[in-house]
Amino acid sequence: MSPAIQRQAASSGSGSDTDPRYANVDERKRKRMISNRESARRSRMRKQKQVEDLVKETAQLQKENAQLGQQIEVSGQRFREIDSANNIMRAQAMELTDRLRSLNSVLEVVEAVSGFAVDIPEIPDCMLEPWKLPCPTMQLPIIASAAAGDALQY
Repeated sequence: MSPAIQRQAASSGSGSDTDPRYANVDERKRKRMISNRESARRSRMRKQKQVEDLVKETAQLQKENAQLGQQIEVSGQRFREIDSANNIMRAQAMELTDRLRSLNSVLEVVEAVSGFAVDIPEIPDCMLEPWKLPCPTMQLPIIASAAAGDALQY
């Protein structure tokens, strides 16, 4: 401050309260404080909204995570069921292949003993090695019995 302004401020006693030259400065300070407070309030509101949005997003993601966990559990259960059924069918295929071999052996004996030509079907490779695909369909009828299913129970 200039010396003249300092003398005048000291002589007035209450400073800028009575000096009209400082009335604009005080008004600007007051407006700036109001503006700063409003800006801080808006900033707090934005921050609060961001926190609320993050809480909502967290809840949504937790819900999705739980749903995915349930889907994984259901898929795992289905896999175990299908794997179990597949193992049963593999065992049945092996048993049927063994039966077919036995029947072919019987037919060979009948052919040898009777002298009649008997058509003995060959066992396709896919029956001997079921893990190799594709397997051509056989022209043999498939007959299942309840006793065969019971024999495979563990």
